[in-house]
Amino acid sequence: MTNPETWRLSATELTQLTRTGDLSAEGAVQASIDRMNAVNPALNAVVEDLSAEALDRARALDIARAGGAVPGPLHGVPVTIKINVDQKGHATSNGVPALKDLIAPADAPVVENLQKAGAVVIGRTNTPEFSFRADTDNPLHGRTHNPWGRHISPGGSSGGAGAAVMAGIGALAHGNDIGGSLRFPAAANGAVTVKPGLGRVPAWNPSQSAERGLLAQLMSVQGLIARSAEDLHLSMPSLIAADPRDPFHVPVPWRGEALNDPVKVAFTKNTHGYELHPEVEAALDFAREALTGAGYLVEEAEPPNVFEAGRTGYRALMGEIHALMKGDVDAAGSQPVRDIFAVYFQEFPPFTGDELLQMMAKRTHYARQWSLFMEEYPLVLSPFLPQPFFKPDRDTEGAEGVHEVLGCAVYSYAMNFLGLPAASVPARLAQLPNGPQPINVQIAARRWREDLAVDACAAIEARAGRMCLPLWHQMQAGGRS
Repeated sequence: MTNPETWRLSATELTQLTRTGDLSAEGAVQASIDRMNAVNPALNAVVEDLSAEALDRARALDIARAGGAVPGPLHGVPVTIKINVDQKGHATSNGVPALKDLIAPADAPVVENLQKAGAVVIGRTNTPEFSFRADTDNPLHGRTHNPWGRHISPGGSSGGAGAAVMAGIGALAHGNDIGGSLRFPAAANGAVTVKPGLGRVPAWNPSQSAERGLLAQLMSVQGLIARSAEDLHLSMPSLIAADPRDPFHVPVPWRGEALNDPVKVAFTKNTHGYELHPEVEAALDFAREALTGAGYLVEEAEPPNVFEAGRTGYRALMGEIHALMKGDVDAAGSQPVRDIFAVYFQEFPPFTGDELLQMMAKRTHYARQWSLFMEEYPLVLSPFLPQPFFKPDRDTEGAEGVHEVLGCAVYSYAMNFLGLPAASVPARLAQLPNGPQPINVQIAARRWREDLAVDACAAIEARAGRMCLPLWHQMQAGGRS
């Protein structure tokens, strides 16, 4: 009989039981399905319920294990997949009604890698239209709500993923990130994630009819959102397994060589003119103290101009989006998303023509500056957003709204333009007028050293605690509104 509390277990805790046979894969999956049935109606995080096929797969895993098969590293771990990535037999709608019948002919590499490791997909999670907002709502599936309360956006574009995993719907949630779409939901929901660097995780959608633009290829990555840093260490080695369908994937091991102690961390509160909220400053100070206490050498040091790199990168991306994607948005997008894109083009004036080519070339200049800086400082601790997370639909409120949501998030999209790993971890539970709200900080790392960023997340988490615990208490007490 399934323990009703099994859904609370982390992926690491689950696999310690499922791999030994102390807990069946079916039991682990059933517990998460029961949790999904209990809380998802209020959240709308999972928009396609895959319970039936998930239980069939879990039973098959149990039979194989009983027959002597060696269980995978994620044996029986319930996971969710974002609806903008191909899963065979299911629609890759990307939140767009016109794509609701775009049925994937095969699994994307991330789905295949997770399943090869023994994970079981229990549902597909919501995203905004075209996966291009830092909030999650669309006319096909509706709005996703943050389990901390409806006064906080769930983030985007992997908002369904972040809300699901922190509410206990699956132990791991797949997401992706072109300008912050893993880290925004992590920050909104108090989860932990690492945006992998360029080439780290194989990516491709078999349903796509054309290749993406070059900057989209260079800035977009696949990843996971989790409730704990140790779950990233458990799961990311499976996610990064090579796939020949991504010819630019780099088969680098998850764990790199040990660095000389102490590991140096550059610490900055520089928000480049944006006001730093006291709660964000307190979270940064806490993270610094946690890393220092864990043996890191944390020094105030200013990295190369993140504002210039970030704004240049996003204006270049907007140039590509305007040329290659605006027509699709105009033809298939809702009026709200068309309005948001119009303001995006105001906030980030698109580079065009020769200037776009020059700014794309300048990407190497910025990346080289950061590479040299990180010879001395392998990690950079910084704000993610300068203020606590914003309310739902803030980006529909014109230029001021888009500026608060995305304009000030230079530490986010700069890392995409540079192709560097960047993790997000909660360092404080702020008591704000509308209720408790997690505050995440960002940790950027040297190229190919996602493991270092996750190690630092674990050190901060060890002192701050896991944000799922106060959240679950609040949800059980009826604290959602």
